[in-house]
Amino acid sequence: MKLTILSIIISISGSVLAQDFTLPELRFSYDAYEQGIDAQTMEIHHSKHHRGYVRKLNNAVAASKLEGKSLVDLLMYASYRSTAVRNNAGGHYNHTLFWEILTPSTSTTAPEAMKNQLERAINKTFGSLENLRKELSAAAAKRFGSGWAWLVVTPNKELVVSSSPNQDNPIMDVSDVRGIPILGIDVWEHAYYLRYQNKRGDYLSAIWSLLDWGVVSQKYAVALSDPLLLRIERENWPQMNAFHKVLAQTFHAAEKGDFKPVRELSGGLYAKSILLQDSDIPKSLLKPEVVSALTRLEKKCGSLQKLVSKNAKNKNIMKSLSSVHDIFHEVQGLCHD
Repeated sequence: MKLTILSIIISISGSVLAQDFTLPELRFSYDAYEQGIDAQTMEIHHSKHHRGYVRKLNNAVAASKLEGKSLVDLLMYASYRSTAVRNNAGGHYNHTLFWEILTPSTSTTAPEAMKNQLERAINKTFGSLENLRKELSAAAAKRFGSGWAWLVVTPNKELVVSSSPNQDNPIMDVSDVRGIPILGIDVWEHAYYLRYQNKRGDYLSAIWSLLDWGVVSQKYAVALSDPLLLRIERENWPQMNAFHKVLAQTFHAAEKGDFKPVRELSGGLYAKSILLQDSDIPKSLLKPEVVSALTRLEKKCGSLQKLVSKNAKNKNIMKSLSSVHDIFHEVQGLCHD
């Protein structure tokens, strides 16, 4: 049992770089979840759907030459990934979390009680566990088509209920609500249709009896001190992300000798540097040296734009563009291409 739980935790961890990604084993037999989910649904969901996400993810990672990237890295920069990587990385992460937080009530097992730390946080944010249940159920019920409902720890360490389409999740840079999910409810039809047909509400009521609040409590405690929260806060800077996208299009092409993108997009890069300097800086980055770097970044982008407008030589444009890239690193850190 301990080894199985450990394998689940390892497979979901952003710090693990092992390839290929593998299907985690369930902690219980398929028929153990009958109080909420029938055995056939569990078997198809785990051995067919989740296995398919893992297989397609490994193929997509190889095709995109992203071997060595952690699962969290694939998710963090979902907007830069292929559709296949985004969908299947999300499918693998989301389902791994889902299996981990489900514990059936049997003669030998039962979901653990919620720990005081999480209980206090839920009462502070939602008023009661029952109110949280209503919000989660509403988010899941209102999610049009396929998707997920989440309980999320945000970068400011607050609890928020959200939902996302398809296999997206709150770690992704495409998500409206960013943070670390500690509870996820699958509302794809393959999660419930054999027993509940179109009655999603009945499924949501039944799934509640399987939620292991002891596991969710542990995930909450871990999330509060997880460096990933700081990463998400720093990366959840829309103006910086917009600037980064244009910079990536111009700089990496110029490195390979293609100066057409920078000559066409230097004006847009300059405009986004102005918007970036005027934006709200994440609290963890609100330091004098960052403010200074943003000022220098705007000036350097302005200089680059002037060079391009004067049809300067490629070597001079590359020198100026490299300076822009270097200043960008001062603020953003590693470049995620």
